[in-house]
Amino acid sequence: MSDLKLDEFAPTPHAMDNATDNTERSAADLAAIYDVPVNIQAVLGRAHMEVAALLRLSRGSVIELDRKVGEAIDIYVNNRLVARGEVVVVDERLGVTMTEIIKDGDSA
Repeated sequence: MSDLKLDEFAPTPHAMDNATDNTERSAADLAAIYDVPVNIQAVLGRAHMEVAALLRLSRGSVIELDRKVGEAIDIYVNNRLVARGEVVVVDERLGVTMTEIIKDGDSA
């Protein structure tokens, strides 16, 4: 077996130029969708109940969710889980600080 030379695996200047061109082209392509609106949801938790229990709810009723205090909430973009975060208060309004970005396949 012959010795491998690492410089054989280095990208050529031409390949580097193509990578730069592709990055610039990708950024330009993305600019076309910057104004497309998306729906963002921050889900505190979920609950399941029977219709009879739902009908008994009234003002002041408490619905117990499946999350504990301080547990991360799920952040969805167009109904797709993309992150987890913590609830924060910003100028007397609720907000979410993202603490974890979910990659494809990590949503379980």
